[in-house]
Amino acid sequence: MRRLIELSHPITEGMVTYPGIPGPRLGLHLSRESSREIYAPGTEFHIGSIELVANTGTYLDTPFHRYPDGADLSGVPLEAIADLPGLVVRAAGLRSVGPGLLEHLDVRGRAVLIETGWDRHFGTDAYFHGHPYLEPEAAEWLAGRGPALVGIDTLNIDDTPPRGPRPAHTLLLGAGIPIVEHMTGLAALPDTGFRFHATPPMVAGMGTFPVRAYAVVGG
Repeated sequence: MRRLIELSHPITEGMVTYPGIPGPRLGLHLSRESSREIYAPGTEFHIGSIELVANTGTYLDTPFHRYPDGADLSGVPLEAIADLPGLVVRAAGLRSVGPGLLEHLDVRGRAVLIETGWDRHFGTDAYFHGHPYLEPEAAEWLAGRGPALVGIDTLNIDDTPPRGPRPAHTLLLGAGIPIVEHMTGLAALPDTGFRFHATPPMVAGMGTFPVRAYAVVGG
């Protein structure tokens, strides 16, 4: 039986995705009341607005996020972010994900989604401290084996010490492999046998944007 599995956090007014990044602000361009003066009697619309930093909620990083000459949101092909065969790496309870969890997997052309269970802390202060991450050696292993995309359900795919390096971003995006961060619901997926989608709008000149990530299982 075909099922759709939600893998994104909702975006809400003022939510904090990452420390120091302001939350989104929802606004109104046209109210239903004001629209009644524009349209025929009985016809009304709501047109909203939003001000947000691109790194909000569940989002996709393209190579442009790290490299000025990398593909941006308008340059990443759909084949890299939609209808991908997926696999889940189970890493619940681990502080970091090393190559030992990956070496038995065939990752080429797949969406490799790392399930740590850290998404249970999303929306709390605990989410920002001591989150699991992908070890540099594991990022290097992945970068050399051609996954289509790598995702994780934590604050960041890299460890986040003050002024620290970002080796996973550097290696994966340098290899043209998009990253999806702040995922949720990965525990509901089978290890394999699903299709993954995480498509942002085609915004030229931007490297990151929220996505509605989801998986299709069966069918």
